Amino acid sequence: MEKREAHLTRKTKETDIAINLNLDGTGKSDVSTGIGFFDHMLEGFSKHGFFDLECKVKGDLYVDGHHTVEDTGIVLGQAIAKAVGDKKGIKRYGSFILPMDDALCLVAVDLCGRPYLNFDCTFPTQKVGELETELVREFFYAVSYSAAMNLHVKMLDGINTHHMIEATFKAFAKALDCAVSYDERVTGVLSTKGSL
Repeated sequence: MEKREAHLTRKTKETDIAINLNLDGTGKSDVSTGIGFFDHMLEGFSKHGFFDLECKVKGDLYVDGHHTVEDTGIVLGQAIAKAVGDKKGIKRYGSFILPMDDALCLVAVDLCGRPYLNFDCTFPTQKVGELETELVREFFYAVSYSAAMNLHVKMLDGINTHHMIEATFKAFAKALDCAVSYDERVTGVLSTKGSL
């Protein structure tokens, strides 16, 4: 089986990003973005999706975290798209409802080649650690559009912002893991059009 890996870099005046992603990994990660809670979320994404992820980011954090978080989403989305390749034999769809204490989050993914984000989450606080909570939507928007996936994120319940955000990243990991996994019943791509 061909390795499903991607090695990408992106450098602008605002950020300098290098990401290595292996969709068929064991959940190993080496993450450094300069935002501790964001690192924790990406490590959780790696662990719970069984993706090996190396993510090194230098961003203009003296401004705020926006460019760092959004641009990381852009490159991660590109890495997902590159690593998944021609999508032959994969399930294409994945969904997961993940509980984390008070939080309950639903994430559904379709690797259809059409970007779309539906993000239905309202967080009680404006920051967790050094991460501005409004940037969580920016991250998933960037991932969904760069990977050309349909992505629905819906918070079903929750009162603690830390738990709620962590549930979104872990549920996304589990849904994506399902979507990129192989199904022996699928010949070619899972589409009546014959392409994704």
